[in-house]
Amino acid sequence: MSGLAIALRIPRRDFVLDVDLRLPADGITAIFGPSGSGKTTLLRGVAGLERPERARVVIGDAAWEDSERGLVLPTHRRPLGYVFQEASLFDHLDVAGNLRFARKRSGSAAPLEPLLDLLGIASLLHRRPHELSGGERQRVAIARALATQPRILLLDEPLAAVDLARRREILPWLEKLRDELEIPMLYVTHSGDEVARLADHLVLLEGGRVRASGPLAETLARVDLAAVPGEEAGALLGGTLVERDARWQLAQVRFAGGTLWIADPGLPMGQAVRVRVLARDVSLALQPPAASSIQNVLACTVRAIAPGAHPSQALVQLACGESLLLARVTARAVDALGLAEGVPVLAQVKSAALVA
Repeated sequence: MSGLAIALRIPRRDFVLDVDLRLPADGITAIFGPSGSGKTTLLRGVAGLERPERARVVIGDAAWEDSERGLVLPTHRRPLGYVFQEASLFDHLDVAGNLRFARKRSGSAAPLEPLLDLLGIASLLHRRPHELSGGERQRVAIARALATQPRILLLDEPLAAVDLARRREILPWLEKLRDELEIPMLYVTHSGDEVARLADHLVLLEGGRVRASGPLAETLARVDLAAVPGEEAGALLGGTLVERDARWQLAQVRFAGGTLWIADPGLPMGQAVRVRVLARDVSLALQPPAASSIQNVLACTVRAIAPGAHPSQALVQLACGESLLLARVTARAVDALGLAEGVPVLAQVKSAALVA
């Protein structure tokens, strides 16, 4: 199906949500921002749970709401799945009963077995919600939302109510959903780690307005944003594990722009991974170093330069093949090296780590 078109103006007590977005038709779009920025209001607007002053919500070729045409599809007629912070399962039903209820209410006749396999809950079918861990309850809640065969899945901080151990338990399942489902997911979070690990597309909200929206790697590497609020400036590289150095416990990641050696995560070769490179860990040179402890050196071109957080600093955006990096250097270094848009440089990456 085609993408999502979401235009909403929803007055709230302390702010007005006013957004106009075009989003991908699949994968995870992270809705990120501080408390009170409008993240949950955006999801509720898509679901039809808010009364907007103005709205246009189109999922693929289906218009759910269009205030100019007087069209408002009620929530119960919108084919969507909604997952909240709390799992909100029916305590009087076991897991199988919760899933059957969702399927019956939506009129779906689709078999449940693929969902059981997708989320690893086949062994939980005869348990009641109080017999499940927090991570298991959230996986069942996601399965129940998907049992309705929705055209979009809305997730409102699904990991906020679980501890770190349960969060680590659920994240691989969310990655599996991202990779295997062919529907779009809007994922509200205030965690930069969840954004880096899960998202394909990023929407930054601030005070009810869209501060930025775009593919994750490109948006994280924008110099005009400096960093996702609350997170340190850096770039995200998607790549594949291609080589292992058993002697030194290193593994090589190939990405669209070069290769990087990282600490060996113990994953199989050929595994797709995401690597985070902080701007503070990238230095720049015009000539190859004669002898250096830095093992990762990439040929790049300066794409943009912006002032840093302090007048003494600058943030440099680099194009390394098809990938983007950020480097934080001093303004004096920019002047001394004659850095400007289009200048070829060598990016010396002092440290890089898998997103996990």
